[in-house]
Amino acid sequence: MNRDLMAYRKSYEKSFLEESDLPETPILLFSQWFKEVEEKGGVEETNAMTITTTGSDGFPKARIVLLKHFDDNGFVFYTNYNSEKGKAIAYNNKVCISFFWPNLERQVIVKGVVEKIDKQASLKYFRSRPRGSQIGALTSNQSEIIESRTELEKKLKSLEDEYHNKEIPMPESWGGYRIQPIEFEFWQGRPNRLHDRIRFFIKNEDWETVRLSP
Repeated sequence: MNRDLMAYRKSYEKSFLEESDLPETPILLFSQWFKEVEEKGGVEETNAMTITTTGSDGFPKARIVLLKHFDDNGFVFYTNYNSEKGKAIAYNNKVCISFFWPNLERQVIVKGVVEKIDKQASLKYFRSRPRGSQIGALTSNQSEIIESRTELEKKLKSLEDEYHNKEIPMPESWGGYRIQPIEFEFWQGRPNRLHDRIRFFIKNEDWETVRLSP
């Protein structure tokens, strides 16, 4: 297999990012961008984000998860604590998340430190999920090796029968994480590859900004 992709070209011309337009905190700019991406349309899951962890083998690994809440305290997502990402977070709780929104030619990269959220908050979200998602969380020992798809589906059917007309318990190994940001980078595509890159970082407990060369 040999495929040449050098002819792929795109000119980024939809917006710009100037220092004069920056709010005091990066979460305000993130919220503004998130809303604009939603309103523009063309992105199925605006809240899809890539989270990169580093496991005990020393290798980074990136995968897509769904952002479920954000505020001044950080970014919240939910997963199985015993999954590969959960084990990596337990080993090293420094992570990176990123969002790519092609409809507005924007990217946001966030470095942060992870902590588990309160169990009651996790339970509240778990109860809000569709019943199928609840039973799915109970069915899957995420990231563990299984013999076949059939084995997984048999377990699902067994649990569906067991909890028919009953409340589905939240697995002890399932819940939320909060990523507390220490650095943001906002990337806005611009013509001639001279993109805008603005970094927010904490200095003396306040957010400061610098412009990065593209």
